[in-house]
Amino acid sequence: MSEKTILIIGGGIAGLSAGCYGRMNGYQTKIFELHSISGGLCTGWKRKGYTIDGCIHWLVGSRPGSGMHALWDELGVLNGVKIVNHEEFVRVRGTDGREFIVYTNVDRLEAHMLALSPQDAVQIKTLTGAIRKFSKFDPMQDNSSPLSGIKMLFTMLPFLGLFKKFGSLTVSEFAGGFKDPLLRQGLVDILGFPGFSLLGLIMTLAWMHAENAGYPIGGSLPFAHAFERRYRELGGEIEFNTRVEKILVENGQAVGLRLADGREVRGDRIISAADGHATLYSMLDGQYLTDELKEMYTTWPIFDPLIQVSLGVNRDLSAAPHAINVHLKKPVHIAGVERDVLSYKHYAYDPTLAPAGKTVVEVMLSSSYAYWKELAEDRERYDAAKQQVALQVIEQLEAVLPGISGQIEMVDVATPLTYERFTGNWQGSFEGWQYTKEAMSRTMQGKSISKTLPGLENFYMIGQWTEPGGGLPPALTSARAIISQICKKDKRAFVSKKTQ
Repeated sequence: MSEKTILIIGGGIAGLSAGCYGRMNGYQTKIFELHSISGGLCTGWKRKGYTIDGCIHWLVGSRPGSGMHALWDELGVLNGVKIVNHEEFVRVRGTDGREFIVYTNVDRLEAHMLALSPQDAVQIKTLTGAIRKFSKFDPMQDNSSPLSGIKMLFTMLPFLGLFKKFGSLTVSEFAGGFKDPLLRQGLVDILGFPGFSLLGLIMTLAWMHAENAGYPIGGSLPFAHAFERRYRELGGEIEFNTRVEKILVENGQAVGLRLADGREVRGDRIISAADGHATLYSMLDGQYLTDELKEMYTTWPIFDPLIQVSLGVNRDLSAAPHAINVHLKKPVHIAGVERDVLSYKHYAYDPTLAPAGKTVVEVMLSSSYAYWKELAEDRERYDAAKQQVALQVIEQLEAVLPGISGQIEMVDVATPLTYERFTGNWQGSFEGWQYTKEAMSRTMQGKSISKTLPGLENFYMIGQWTEPGGGLPPALTSARAIISQICKKDKRAFVSKKTQ
């Protein structure tokens, strides 16, 4: 059988997954990656002996035997990886000094919340009861055939009432029913997005309770490297430091790519695992936009761009809670925004990221893309603003972790423009569309974002801009589904495993 060619734009997890499944099914594949390394947003970088992780906080499908783990296992990316399941997801510390501890075990969480606020017993048990029920929800993740869709429907049937009940609320709307101010605010703080779907929060805590959302030791870089290693073992090609400028179209069919250096590369199928906005508006010149796509890119909320402040600290924090949201007694202005909460975490539980006895501390702050874009017109102002952010964050951390300012050996500040420069992500957003209750409602109604475009044959889109909520699992599943679809079009049986 002669090999047809699939050209893939973007070497993140979605692009690498598409490449792997493409090779398993007899296609010649080539990935074109903007950056000098693969992984896209699933990445990390080294500074002065410390490794800064830019992606994984928890990984759905970390538990062997779960549906998503079976898909990670198809590519072998978790082989031999140690998983850490935290006892606490995060702590929320109020201005009165009280702490709301979000235990990953739902029984401990329920007991703790009841001790904090017995008057909120009904709301608490509503939440924890839903977490218990959804901890047993493990939908069939194999989306490669009509039969898998039927299996998933049967898996979901017992949960449809719960989907309807909790999918129609945001976290803020549900939290507003609590009488205790710490719980009321703390629930919103868990994920940090007031408009986030309540069902999204419940599912996250359910995965934690089921020990199916652990952290892989080593973090994002080794995880991305495992995908690239598997892709290369399968014979796939990848070209780094290569920007795709245009998708070539002839007679209504995608036929190749024009690269920034002027080269043109031809292929039988084109898959964009790159930024959605850049793909639609730049690479395709906006010619295949549907009304739905126009509405999405005009009105749908995206995850706020971030400032990531990472500190290499000569201090062992392994005995301290690994993630805390601290409500400040006095708000502070950082990067043009008044902030009354400082959220920080440390990675002392991962000894691969720092020298012995030392720790990486990370603070993420939502920010404005426009704010940094304007600053970047003057490099000195931009660099000064980054330095000021670091100084303000360290000052606030000093109040929480006394003595830390004198123990800092490394400072790194990434802005929304950093995300944009290395990944091309629209407005520097780190995870695409927010998982709002509207997005949840679409999912419940079976209305997925189309991965093809009307009037354009042999072209497909995958990755976080085609899956509200983003994250690593949809990167793989969207790629897997598209390769299955291509196989069906070419009358090939879809293969999901290939041994060397």
